[in-house]
Amino acid sequence: MARGTGEAVVVSGGAGELVLMWAGFPLLGAGLGAALTAASGWVADLPWFPFQGWFALLDRWPAERSYPVGAGVAALAGLVLAFLGARERLTVTVERTSVRLHRDGHGRDVARAGVTGVFRDGKALVLLDADGGELAREPSDLSAERLRAAFTGQGWPWVEQDPYGTAYRRWVEGLPGLPPGADALLRARQRAVDADRAGEAVELRGELARLGVVVRDERKRQYWRLVPGPPDRDGVRR
Repeated sequence: MARGTGEAVVVSGGAGELVLMWAGFPLLGAGLGAALTAASGWVADLPWFPFQGWFALLDRWPAERSYPVGAGVAALAGLVLAFLGARERLTVTVERTSVRLHRDGHGRDVARAGVTGVFRDGKALVLLDADGGELAREPSDLSAERLRAAFTGQGWPWVEQDPYGTAYRRWVEGLPGLPPGADALLRARQRAVDADRAGEAVELRGELARLGVVVRDERKRQYWRLVPGPPDRDGVRR
């Protein structure tokens, strides 16, 4: 959903997305739980299926007890998924002079004056600075068309693709061309990406940015490029 609030334009998943998560996920979970309860005896005999003890217990209980419990536990799991999904939703508030990126109770503002390009890279919203570095990279399922309309309507420089897209190289440990310390950070970040530790991967992306290295992920593979702008006197990009 995109809506105006005064001069600002807000792009978010909208109320429909929240209804889908908070109502749909628990209902889907309850239905799946009931179906698995009906097949609990068969499921309990599958050596590879998790929670076999739980399904064996459901199989021993009478139906009037096992079905409400099985469906209720699965519905609760659906509520947990809905909570996590709602927390990870990105809301983008675009004004003439700044944009606010809000997720998980935290927001950050990026000033229009420092931005030279805005685009979608896969599912990520990316803001570039004058040196070619990334001021923000925020993954989301927000519509590219709505984001484009919001930014262009407020006079921001939207571009259709990454102007530095051809500069990326796949990271291979020991590959020359990286500044000192970057290879170790990329190695640590690869471990975080492989283990789905998203917070750590984001933190290490920031450390790489300070060295003038921009990194993007494709199917758990890292691709990097150097920022064209010069580093400061310490060789670190602030």
